[in-house]
Amino acid sequence: MTGKAKPKKHTAKEIASKIDAATTNRGGGKAGQSDRSGHEKGGHAKLECPLCKITAPDLKSMQIHHEARHPKIPFDESKLVNLHASASHIGDTSKPRPGVRGSFKK
Repeated sequence: MTGKAKPKKHTAKEIASKIDAATTNRGGGKAGQSDRSGHEKGGHAKLECPLCKITAPDLKSMQIHHEARHPKIPFDESKLVNLHASASHIGDTSKPRPGVRGSFKK
């Protein structure tokens, strides 16, 4: 007897998506902690809040953070700290880029 409309074999699309999910670093957990930190390790965080030192990847995210966490203080772009401006990792090609690939296991 056969199953009710259940595929008997895996499709190529399903296998490709499983390989992609297994080999791409999505940035969660310990593996992505250095990517999210943004300090000296080439992380994705670009801006730092001058008030609470939390990091954000772009201006819009920082503005949302500021309106939610510091509503009484007016938002000023010039006071934000750009972590990538003073980063020493920009010209360094010996270190792997963050969040590009996790591994190549298949």
